[in-house]
Amino acid sequence: MAYELIISEKPNAAKRIAEALADKKPVKKSVNKVPYYELTHNKKPIVVTCAVGHLYTVAEKKKSFTYPSFDLHWVPSADVAKSAAFSKKYLNVIKKLAKKANEFTVACDYDTEGEVIGLNCIRLACNQKDAKRMKFSTLTKEDIIEAYDNAAKHLDQGLGNAGEARHFLDWMYGINISRALTLAVKSTGAFRILSSGRVQGPALKILYDKEKEIQAFKSDPYWQIYLQIKKENVMIEAFHEGGKFFKHDEARTKFENSLWKPGKVKSVEKNETKKLPPFPFDLGSLQIEAYKLFGINPKETLSLAQNLYTMGVISYPRTSSQKLPEKINYKKILNALAKSNAEYKLKVDTVLGFKILKPNEGKKSDPAHPAIYPTGLKAKELSEREAKIYDLIVKRFFATFGESAVRETINLKIDIKSEIFVAQGRRTKEKNWFELYEPYVRLAEVEWPVFIAGEDANIKKLELLEKETQPPKRYTPASIINELEKRGLGTKATRAEIVDSLYKRKYVIEQSLKVTDMGMKIIETLQKHCPDIIDENLTQHFEEEMQKIREKKMKKDEVLDEAEKLLTKTLKAFKKQEKEIGEALKEAHHETLNQESYVCKCTSCDGNLRVKFTKKGKSRIRFIACDNYPECKTTFAIPQNGGIKGTENRCEHCGQPIVMIIMKRRKPQMVCLNKECPGKKVDASTHDIEMETNEKGVEVLKKKCPKCEKDLVIRTSVYGKFIGCTSYPKCRHTEKLEQNNK
Repeated sequence: MAYELIISEKPNAAKRIAEALADKKPVKKSVNKVPYYELTHNKKPIVVTCAVGHLYTVAEKKKSFTYPSFDLHWVPSADVAKSAAFSKKYLNVIKKLAKKANEFTVACDYDTEGEVIGLNCIRLACNQKDAKRMKFSTLTKEDIIEAYDNAAKHLDQGLGNAGEARHFLDWMYGINISRALTLAVKSTGAFRILSSGRVQGPALKILYDKEKEIQAFKSDPYWQIYLQIKKENVMIEAFHEGGKFFKHDEARTKFENSLWKPGKVKSVEKNETKKLPPFPFDLGSLQIEAYKLFGINPKETLSLAQNLYTMGVISYPRTSSQKLPEKINYKKILNALAKSNAEYKLKVDTVLGFKILKPNEGKKSDPAHPAIYPTGLKAKELSEREAKIYDLIVKRFFATFGESAVRETINLKIDIKSEIFVAQGRRTKEKNWFELYEPYVRLAEVEWPVFIAGEDANIKKLELLEKETQPPKRYTPASIINELEKRGLGTKATRAEIVDSLYKRKYVIEQSLKVTDMGMKIIETLQKHCPDIIDENLTQHFEEEMQKIREKKMKKDEVLDEAEKLLTKTLKAFKKQEKEIGEALKEAHHETLNQESYVCKCTSCDGNLRVKFTKKGKSRIRFIACDNYPECKTTFAIPQNGGIKGTENRCEHCGQPIVMIIMKRRKPQMVCLNKECPGKKVDASTHDIEMETNEKGVEVLKKKCPKCEKDLVIRTSVYGKFIGCTSYPKCRHTEKLEQNNK
């Protein structure tokens, strides 16, 4: 029997679509563990299946490692990358189900990437020219049914072609430039895979410019005169109204004029300002807020928000909109949230008490999706980080409906023999939307006693402070995304990935996005030999042309032909200087390796301790050793996972080096490298440990491993003592040494 085939972007979305449309409960089936659903909707037979993101990728028709290369086509992702091998079975299921279908509908996310995924599935997997298109912003039952009932008769060809153009452009720039850089290094006898791209290059250039600004910065000394007064047990800080004095004599004179002199309150000025409610979240502002509040990097924030979306508890996160349309039914969502959480109910009662229920919207809009908002569906089994992002979105939603908060600024002037000192305090007089957004409003609150002009000032301290001007701050992963958005570089969905790729290639390090020597040299090389590649104006130009493709004002091939001509000219010039470029990159490569491997000064000689690698069977083992080997044989074992960052600190127990171990989604740990450090030893009196000697004469715990029934022993790592299984590495069971608090 023929049926309508609906293709979604992810398995969870397929499940929710099937459950929403089914007259009764859908029948779940699977092929090779790939789920699909059979159902009837108004007695019409439907099958819902899914992709897992992109099932096809751009590749060159003839494989090579030369440049330039422009002969491209779409191929199954599993045929190109081992990491995408799992996607093959999903593609096979779509192909199989398409054979008996007589009607096709795409229900992928309605954005550029979703349109490309759907277009490729229909065109390449199903052998169809067109399909119907469902468009929705949440995976709630109501929205899915509405999207199905009002599905467009055709795919969005403008959006699909723009998406295809983006993929082809990114491949043309990314692969060709990356090959050129890598082959330039290879021409010198060295090897390192390097990369750049249409947006990655300009993004790195922004960070490079900031780094050069910091390097060129010269600190200047300046002086401030600090005053502290006391009233009713409240200490109040003030500074001379002259602010920063760059002439020491001037500052010294004013300081001595004030020293040991009585002071009086000259004036007290109060000003009130209204602080408007925040705008609803678009993706960029959500990423920035999550980084500021929780330290969650932008890429992970998008991933967490995407999970919440597929659960049905928030709307589609890849949006640039700051607007919430009335049709989403504010009251219904608010009432549903009130039922889900006692804390939310208190805030909902406040919001529903307003005469007018209207969010404070921003200027930015998105033709496909509204701002991010909670759907009202109850969130179940959220991870700790998913729960944080969800709560932030819910409370932001509440806050957008709030009334303006009122902040009071108090300017207090103290006169000490005609030298005027100014103290400034701020407090919230009317919280209003602050209460709805708590605990995410973090503003300084100062409560001062009442001051009256002419009263004596109780001076507790007067100091002349010497300081230095500070260099500009580097970008953070969140602020660079904001900067890329301001400059029109990349898309809301790709900016976090671009920043992540800069980390992966080790062009930047640390959370304050410090550009490495290799990153600096990449930009300097491209700037000298092919500046077009890092020209953000050119990148913006292509972004504008892709928008014209979407609006059907330009054709995809016109844009790709233009890019091919520009790249051919640029890369031809690059090839002529390949050796010179390679030598510059090789030098930076070696310097970067030295910086990456350095831990600290050796504790036994004048050498440096570095992270080194050795082979053990098929594995690559890392350890720390002195670079004066074999004269100095100092070595330390280190964990094989996570980042290792050296410090110049020494352990208070044994004097050996302290390093920082950085594990994903964990707080960095400061650890002594000495396994036998006295500070790591187990005190039997403070732990519940019952030991015995086994038949091999090994001291083991009296209890057995809960996983494999083998003996448990006390092991030592750089983290200290722990309980481990004797059958390691076959069994990796470990336990903490629990402290006895009796």
